[in-house]
Amino acid sequence: MIALPRVEHRSVDVAGVQVFYRESVPDRADAPVLLLLHGFPSASHQFRRLIDVLGSRYRLIAPDYPGFGHTVAPADFEYTFDRLADVVEGFLERLDVRRFAMYVFDFGAPVGFRIATRHPEWIAGLVVQNGNAYEAGLSDGAKEFTALTPEQPGAEETIRGLLTLEGTRGQYEHGVTDPTRIAPESWTLDQHFLDLPGRKEAQVALAFDYKSNVAEYPEWQAWLRKYTPPALITWGANDPFFPAPGAHAYLADLPDAELHLFDTGHFALETHLDDIAPLIANLLEKLRN
Repeated sequence: MIALPRVEHRSVDVAGVQVFYRESVPDRADAPVLLLLHGFPSASHQFRRLIDVLGSRYRLIAPDYPGFGHTVAPADFEYTFDRLADVVEGFLERLDVRRFAMYVFDFGAPVGFRIATRHPEWIAGLVVQNGNAYEAGLSDGAKEFTALTPEQPGAEETIRGLLTLEGTRGQYEHGVTDPTRIAPESWTLDQHFLDLPGRKEAQVALAFDYKSNVAEYPEWQAWLRKYTPPALITWGANDPFFPAPGAHAYLADLPDAELHLFDTGHFALETHLDDIAPLIANLLEKLRN
């Protein structure tokens, strides 16, 4: 018999933000919990296939941040990574989820590591997939991009160039050896949300705030060294923004982490779900035991 999970789609109010999330209902009430923190320019829908594969055995919870997906934020919401973390923290408190493994991808790393440093007792394990926490993991292009300031001539135009359909598609296809493994609705759905009123302005604000994450790298690394959570590192080695040295860098602070590099780009789950999902299941089984 094929085991497929029941997946529920709900919204919850967190300080005026209507946070949309999708959640699997596993067979056992005591199943390990995996918080799925999405990246840019996507939302919780990027985890749909992973939830279908693992959701019958584990409780997978995937929220959309303010400025992404189906989440609705007030017009005066301040788009910074601190505020995204505030909302996700409040979301977890509203759901009374206080112990979980955390999957951090891209923007999910700065959101997730902020939560981890605030609540180290919440984190039972860690899955890192192209979620950077080290300067070694920033490409030259990424360093230039994250250094942009609002006062710099042409800076906003540079950021907005990523928010087009061509830019969004490129993030999925760059570094991928077999583009036929990527569903085209991935980038078209992302672009639908990017084109909603106010969304591009939100992304510009977050892009200018990205340097705040780089400033916090030492704090996140200190957290990793102190708490050494069981960790799985999976990485698309051809990521133009977060190259493979960013994956290897984790081993300095998590020497017992399991590391797997894949010959693909930024959105590694799109092309290597069949490789990555069993690795995640192995980690969650260790947490169950």
